[in-house]
Amino acid sequence: MPREKGSGRKYDEAASESVESALHREKLGTLRSGKGGIVTSRKQAIAIGLSEARKAGAQVPIKPQLTRDQGKGDSDEELE
Repeated sequence: MPREKGSGRKYDEAASESVESALHREKLGTLRSGKGGIVTSRKQAIAIGLSEARKAGAQVPIKPQLTRDQGKGDSDEELE
């Protein structure tokens, strides 16, 4: 059974356009991060595009938040 077009979309059409715009600006060298540095990473450009889409009110899943228990490293555990 074929899936309907757009039925399983994770992001809104406006969010896709925002990310596409951010990627284009990154390629041109005009996309800047929060502190004014030029963005050179595609991943960073996508993140900026999704952030701009969130601020504009587009349907974008919320960012996953790390809790204290899910920290970056397991420094509390002893290595055996």
